[in-house]
Amino acid sequence: MHIAPDSPYLADASGYRGRADELLLPENENAVIDIMRRASATGVPVTISGGGSGLTGGRVPDGGWLVSLEKLNGIDVHEGYAVCGAGASLTSIQAAAAPSKQFYGPDPTEYSAAIGGTVATNASGSRSFRYRDTRRHVRALRVVLANGEVLALRRGEKPPFEIPPNPAPDVRKNTAGYYMRDGMDYIDLFIGSEGTLGIVTEVEVALLPLPNHLFTGVVFFDSDESALDAVDAWRSVPGLRMLEYVDAGSLDMVRSRYPEMPRDARAAILTEQEPEENEDAEDAWLARLKVSAALIDGSWFATSAADRERFRKFRHALPEAVNDLARQRGLTTVGTDFAVPVAKNREMLRFYRETIDREFPGQCNIFGHIGDAHVHANFLAANDAEWKIAIRLMTEFARKAVELGGTVSAEHGLGKRKRDFLPLQFSGEQIGAMKAVKHRLDPQWLLGRGTLFAAPITAGSAS
Repeated sequence: MHIAPDSPYLADASGYRGRADELLLPENENAVIDIMRRASATGVPVTISGGGSGLTGGRVPDGGWLVSLEKLNGIDVHEGYAVCGAGASLTSIQAAAAPSKQFYGPDPTEYSAAIGGTVATNASGSRSFRYRDTRRHVRALRVVLANGEVLALRRGEKPPFEIPPNPAPDVRKNTAGYYMRDGMDYIDLFIGSEGTLGIVTEVEVALLPLPNHLFTGVVFFDSDESALDAVDAWRSVPGLRMLEYVDAGSLDMVRSRYPEMPRDARAAILTEQEPEENEDAEDAWLARLKVSAALIDGSWFATSAADRERFRKFRHALPEAVNDLARQRGLTTVGTDFAVPVAKNREMLRFYRETIDREFPGQCNIFGHIGDAHVHANFLAANDAEWKIAIRLMTEFARKAVELGGTVSAEHGLGKRKRDFLPLQFSGEQIGAMKAVKHRLDPQWLLGRGTLFAAPITAGSAS
């Protein structure tokens, strides 16, 4: 169907916009196969659209066909796993699993995200401290290749061709470039490939038993240092599945929506624990807080599912506020997605602070997955000139992350907006190896053209 220039399908959550000649909404895998056969025969580039919650432009087309998988949204729940259409949202998957007292481990902040999109970026989210990334929970995939061929892949199956290994940074989360490792499973090549190697139509994910009890808190501190000391002290807490950080700028941004926050709070740590059997979690946390310089009386603790949902919305309000502000100013969001080794967490955070205070004072906030040494620094540019400064600083931050042994993308992917960061982490030879894999599976470079790599000058070239 025709697609209007202002269609919401042509933008992602960052505000980045593109163009497409046609919008296609296949109703099943056979329709996807037909689309790719026609695209292959005519040389039309194809971009795959998920829920639109991405931040790097991966789902935003630069011409050609835009294919939304929203109608491939079936969910079939079994004991220990669920088979989901690529267009099924995380919200619907969790709702479908709940009656059987199961849940899906990864917890990307945006629950409207489609499971296929989270596979494409190897997303993780706020529970990543325990459950890590999407890759660890995928048991099987169905993938339509650029020529219309279908692959039914299961965990443990090896690639049918040699894939040279690329180095992996010593970080807890990484989704920069293709997953290329010695002894890897074939399925892992497609997870995190950002829709450039094939179209995921169906995902089989592991489900976990719902915990009998959770202890959740939003702990406030009157200084950053006290909060960071608490993070280091709490990393070893048994059953901890969430360890999230919120800085003073972030708290100030949402303070009007949450007036019950302590006035002197200058940082917060969000925690969630699955207590061990017979553990008195409340007493244990009270003891931890007493030695952590926390604002005990002003901190929040969940006593019900409704409280936990309120805390989740509090965490979600942070990126939501950043994205809304950028849209109001007519700008795309500018935020980091870099991770470093856990031992380098404070050094990276210090570099963020010193650089921002020097060059962008008072116009940046920092929050995110501090348990993984992966926080998001978000620039609040007021105009185009400031936006350009923020883009320059992003490159400085990316270089610093790599210098510390980290990655230029921990969970969002690089898409089109951040593809220039790839050469900061990988050599020309290593990127060439990735392009060779792309060329083997998609010789015309039809899928996700412009994502991860600049489009080749001539179709069919891998240069």
